[in-house]
Amino acid sequence: MKGDTILREILPDVLVDNFDIVRHEKTAERFDIWLDEKKVQLREDKYNNKIISHGFGEYHAIQDFPIRGRATYLHVRKRKWLDQTTGEIFSYDWDLSEHDRTRLNAEFVAFLKEGD
Repeated sequence: MKGDTILREILPDVLVDNFDIVRHEKTAERFDIWLDEKKVQLREDKYNNKIISHGFGEYHAIQDFPIRGRATYLHVRKRKWLDQTTGEIFSYDWDLSEHDRTRLNAEFVAFLKEGD
């Protein structure tokens, strides 16, 4: 069984598709998962060599549904991009229309839609 198959059962597809799990911790009370946005540019920026990765924003902790009786927290951070032509630093906001019927909570949706 592929690893992302089981992840799709636990996490929303938008996370599995666009973020990498970089760390996790499990205690008796809680389960914490840290995710970083993948280094993938959107189609309109993909072939523009003046737009480069520029680090990450801060982690945002979002409480998700419990896993195996433990409170679950997703620590998610979005990648920053630098447009070398204009000097603008930005983050992508995600089109979540395809995920309307998923278990994404309002706090998580707001985070994915916000630009830095």
